[in-house]
Amino acid sequence: METRRLELLVALARLGSMREVADEMGVTTSTVSQQIAALARETGTELLEPVGRRVRLTPAGRRLADHGLTILAAVDAARADLDPGAEPAGTVRVAGFATAIRRSLLPLLGSLEDTQVRMLVAEHEPIEALDLLAEDAIDLALVYDYALAPLTFGNRFEATPLWTARWGLGVPGESTVDDLSTVDIVDRHRDHDWIVNSRNDADERVVAALAAHAGFTPRIVHRADSLDLVQDLVAAGLGVGLLPEGMPMRSGVRLIPLREPEVLLRAFAVVGRGRAAWAPLALIADRLMG
Repeated sequence: METRRLELLVALARLGSMREVADEMGVTTSTVSQQIAALARETGTELLEPVGRRVRLTPAGRRLADHGLTILAAVDAARADLDPGAEPAGTVRVAGFATAIRRSLLPLLGSLEDTQVRMLVAEHEPIEALDLLAEDAIDLALVYDYALAPLTFGNRFEATPLWTARWGLGVPGESTVDDLSTVDIVDRHRDHDWIVNSRNDADERVVAALAAHAGFTPRIVHRADSLDLVQDLVAAGLGVGLLPEGMPMRSGVRLIPLREPEVLLRAFAVVGRGRAAWAPLALIADRLMG
């Protein structure tokens, strides 16, 4: 259905006269008549009926004009959505890991109140978020890796670095370690059980790489998604595990900084290749970078 013809029908329903429609739309009366006749052929329905020397919409014509208001509004919205120069408007679906949601997304909410952009947020680990992005189930993924165990994004995604955070080794509070390198610290705990993430293997790969440098294979026994639970397990003497620096340590847990090499978590904002120019997504990405 040609939307220009639908515009003429909607205008006729509003103005009641082909002459007035022609004057408003800047065309001739015959053009209005021909285009509405063509619309009637497209729909297979009579849209006009004569009333003396004038015409009026048939019941079918009035129903189509009512639909036309909704259809034309949707077309206008779609054009505005695709116009890079238009004011951003739309819903951006975001999936990310919990720390990035707290640190990067939640502070943005206030700044979006005066815009027409809305965010839908879901908490997911990096591999889960990237799978959703590949399926076009989300528009933006906030993911992380470690410099010692980098993610490979490939050609399907565009990744922009957000921030980094140092991680250390959470050990029972009575443990004592001198000023040692990361590999030596890991080596001192070769006989301990190890705790890693239950939903993402990034920290497990870091632990395995460091342990390999120290000449052993770590005994990974416990898996937990919650960092608070990792601390509880460490405090209970059930093992050691990676924890972020700056996180408050509960009683019975000591965090040993890891240097030379650093265990550095890196956060990224990831979008599908070619999607970054979509105005609502570009607005959020720009504010994430700021």
